[in-house]
Amino acid sequence: MGILDGKRILVTGVLTDASIAFHVARIAQQEGATIVLTGFGRLSLVERIAKRLPEPPPVIELDVTDDGQLDSLAERVAEHTDGLDGVVHAIANAPTSALGGNFLQTPWSDVASAVHVSAYSLKSLAMAALPLMRPGGAIVGLDFDATVAWPAYDWMGVAKAALESTARYLARDLGPHGIRVNLVSAGPVKTMAARSIPGFDQFEGLWSERAPLGWDLADAEPAARGCVALLTDWFPATTGEIVHVDGGAHAMGA
Repeated sequence: MGILDGKRILVTGVLTDASIAFHVARIAQQEGATIVLTGFGRLSLVERIAKRLPEPPPVIELDVTDDGQLDSLAERVAEHTDGLDGVVHAIANAPTSALGGNFLQTPWSDVASAVHVSAYSLKSLAMAALPLMRPGGAIVGLDFDATVAWPAYDWMGVAKAALESTARYLARDLGPHGIRVNLVSAGPVKTMAARSIPGFDQFEGLWSERAPLGWDLADAEPAARGCVALLTDWFPATTGEIVHVDGGAHAMGA
């Protein structure tokens, strides 16, 4: 008997089998959940990666900036399951000009894109899934510590700060529906998304020095397990929280 037996979970953001979202889906299935994935753009790639899960789940197209796709999401998910107990938000993107030390020169249009996709989409996804959710449901988003300024992270760091604030307001407004909203602030993992950040290699030595528990940049499982834990019924009164899964690096000084 798994800790997610009978749960129905919508997982976004699976790009490769190195994605944190992939490992969330894998562990959730191993713990008894039924999974539905969403994909954006290269659906055939997501479908191919989905076949590497213990039970290949259906894949639904979702562009979180497309109102039409958001409006029809509940209907399309309902073709595969009669409800949702959890939603995983693992979506973030920023134009190249918004990263890599270009902070002072980034135009508003690119900043707006980063905030829309990486922060506002948490609200969009939550509202799109809400018709399928019942009291006791959980929304979990992937975060990266936004309390400090990081090398090269620039406007994505600002977007993550917006994500954290969005999660708190969602927790406030979805609480009366019995739905919890929490984030997992993960340490850096060498995913496809991370490798697209100019200067990402600067995080490698930093984490190995600061994390008292150590940190393996090639291991997405600790962060995935944190997400799965928040999807269970074991945190019935926890919402608006940011759980750090980073080897303890966030708590250490210089």
